[in-house]
Amino acid sequence: MPNLLACERISLALGTRQLLDEVSLGVGTGDRIGVVGRNGGGKSTLLRVLAGVQGVNDGRVTRVGGLRVGMLSQDDRLDPASTVHAAVVGDRAEHEWAADARVRDILDGLLGGVGFDTVGGPDALVGPLSGGERRRVALACLLIDDPALLLLDEPTNHLDVEGVQWLAAHLVRHRAGASGAFATITHDRWFLDEIATRTWEVVDGQVEQYDGGYAAYVLAKNERDRMAAVTEERRTNLLRKELAWLRRGPPARTSKPRFRIDAANELIAGEPEPRNGVELVRFATTRLGKDVVDLIDATVTVDERPLIDRQTWRLAPGERTGIVGANGAGKSTLLRAIEGTQPLAAGKRKQGKTVQLAMLTQEVRELERFDGLRVIDAITDVKSHIMLEGKEVSASSLAKRLGFDGGRQQVRVSQLSGGERRRLQFLRLLMHEPNVLLLDEPTNDLDIETLTSMEDVLDGWAGTLVVVSHDRYLLERMCDRQVALLGDGQIRELPGGVHQFLELRAARRARSDGSPARVATPQAARTDPAQQREARKDMARLERSMSKLADREQTLHDALVSAASDHARAAELDGQLRALHAEREEMELSWLEIAESVED
Repeated sequence: MPNLLACERISLALGTRQLLDEVSLGVGTGDRIGVVGRNGGGKSTLLRVLAGVQGVNDGRVTRVGGLRVGMLSQDDRLDPASTVHAAVVGDRAEHEWAADARVRDILDGLLGGVGFDTVGGPDALVGPLSGGERRRVALACLLIDDPALLLLDEPTNHLDVEGVQWLAAHLVRHRAGASGAFATITHDRWFLDEIATRTWEVVDGQVEQYDGGYAAYVLAKNERDRMAAVTEERRTNLLRKELAWLRRGPPARTSKPRFRIDAANELIAGEPEPRNGVELVRFATTRLGKDVVDLIDATVTVDERPLIDRQTWRLAPGERTGIVGANGAGKSTLLRAIEGTQPLAAGKRKQGKTVQLAMLTQEVRELERFDGLRVIDAITDVKSHIMLEGKEVSASSLAKRLGFDGGRQQVRVSQLSGGERRRLQFLRLLMHEPNVLLLDEPTNDLDIETLTSMEDVLDGWAGTLVVVSHDRYLLERMCDRQVALLGDGQIRELPGGVHQFLELRAARRARSDGSPARVATPQAARTDPAQQREARKDMARLERSMSKLADREQTLHDALVSAASDHARAAELDGQLRALHAEREEMELSWLEIAESVED
């Protein structure tokens, strides 16, 4: 596979930070590369070097003659005075781009079709568009231009679940040939698994290379770490012997051979600083009662449009729910209705007396009032100490455990990166010790390492959790239940998860286009009247069984709340509840399979 681009021992320092240190790598035709790493670790800088817009201090970057490189950066360079039509298709003749199936696919996937419906039509100006709309326009423009080497910096930002799935399919379908390649920075692990045949991890000035997507990367990295741990164990044993030898009394120390002392000091000097891991802890939660938050026959309207129409939703103690839906369907509005900050047009909201509710919004601008403060001061603004695992922990110690090491605590909030601001926002939220957490797109601006750490703390968090996210991996890992907003005012259960949501959306589009409504039939359609009657009986039987299971679940929930102080009993009840959830999910899937075969 011939190289399109090669980097030989490139080094780059910005200020006092060594972002790339004698890195060698290449991009060949057909390569599909995912780039991962910590926020601020040098991923975007690496892409700029590959694109030729960032020079290096040392080393060489070579490209094949006439190579066309296109890059989607975090900041678009669109002309605000241009129309959407001009920005996307330029001066191409209409018959040229409208007849191209690849171009139509891009417009359908990103901009609502050849009418540019999702961004206000072809004559809409770029300037007034939202950040997400501008990002879609910039991405569409780049994909239509079709450079040989495509470099994408967080292309899934501002895309909903459907958009992410479309982009993954498009890149695999159109960029897998022998004529081009792409590299993309992404924190979306599902997307990474779908598109990448190779993964680069930018860490400590180096670029570690792995075959495969996220799953293969995790396995290979774990094996590398295991091998390194074996080597490090041998090294540590030697280190301990040397240190023990050095700690002997002064008479012995003066008689030591100089080379032994130098060897021990070299080992000590070579010890790396503790890695800047984002170690999140399990915060104490206030005990929840039986009542959490209930929305009863609730209607929510925005600009006279009903986003939620006469829906009842009762949050249970310990419930972990993910909300999915298209952009503009009302996901964030539903979270605000649960929080109580979004007024209801009809119905009522009821909140339990013991509820301590906190919400992580998409707006990090709420930290702007702390811009002049140091990170540690922004944390102590909430509390200076917190009781953790029975001990009083200072804000400084806690900040260090949560990834703000050493000098980062003294940095002004205004100087933090987007990911660090998001982490600080999350930390301040958790320090309030809520027992109900509402998270609106919590994965925005967070690197994979931070995401896995956040998931780790939430895995063991005992409160009620409601998450709005386009990150399929996070939803499927953290949430036991998923619901969908399809834009019709209803809150729909999704026993089949995000995949079922995508099928429902495809079916709705098919019906609106006049094509068959059902996109998947799990079992052969039963067209015989007797079979139809039998199918409806099966559905009724399952509905009765699920109703009984719901009553048993409520009974177990109540018993679990009452047994909160009896750990053994609580563990037993939790096991029963999990088994009940599994039984209910099986019934729901069976019901859905039968329902697909029943004629309306």
